[in-house]
Amino acid sequence: MQNEGVKKFYLPAIDSDTTQALLNLEKKFPGKCVAMTGLHPCSVKENYKEELKLVERSLAARKFVAIGEIGLDFYWDRSFVNEQYLALHEQMEWALHYDLPIVLHSREAIDECIRVVEEHQRGNLKGVFHCFTGSLSQANQIIGLGFYLGIGGVLTFKNSGLDKAIAEIDLSHIVLETDAPYLAPVPYRGKRNECGYLLYVAQKLAELKGGPVNEIDAITTDNASKLFGL
Repeated sequence: MQNEGVKKFYLPAIDSDTTQALLNLEKKFPGKCVAMTGLHPCSVKENYKEELKLVERSLAARKFVAIGEIGLDFYWDRSFVNEQYLALHEQMEWALHYDLPIVLHSREAIDECIRVVEEHQRGNLKGVFHCFTGSLSQANQIIGLGFYLGIGGVLTFKNSGLDKAIAEIDLSHIVLETDAPYLAPVPYRGKRNECGYLLYVAQKLAELKGGPVNEIDAITTDNASKLFGL
């Protein structure tokens, strides 16, 4: 990944089971791997209050680059939908309190996440809809709320339709991501994704925009720097 020019990696949190591994990676690669904190919606279970207490404690203990991934996931399991909403609302308020961006997971729940952001957007909530795969209308709603669109390997998929929506979106609203180890871009679709494959997402975006890849790199990197304050 470093050979492809990827120099900084924002590491999303999941839950307490993976926190130490996350922090160890940040420690092993200082200045390159940057940790977030938060409770992923797929980890919202019966013990979500205890998990949230750990997140709250971590925010009070040190500086993080963002709160994420947080959000709603209605794809795998809808057993804890209400708890997912409660966890999302609370973590959004923490983001406002600590002036941190949020990284939103919105699988099968883009419209629902948009509505929650609308509830909390008082002019200073900021963040990114991670792994955006929605419509042009949804993209414009998200941009109108002051959020970025996180674009990854799905952009390269032949029948995803994402390319048509993103072709209409100004580069100033886009950040690039991989979602590794998932959603590897073409020509590696179906295989294990890795951060070095970000190049293929950038190339596809350059193709859609009719500009050079280095321009895509420069603009989306600047957007990420503005978003995360680095």
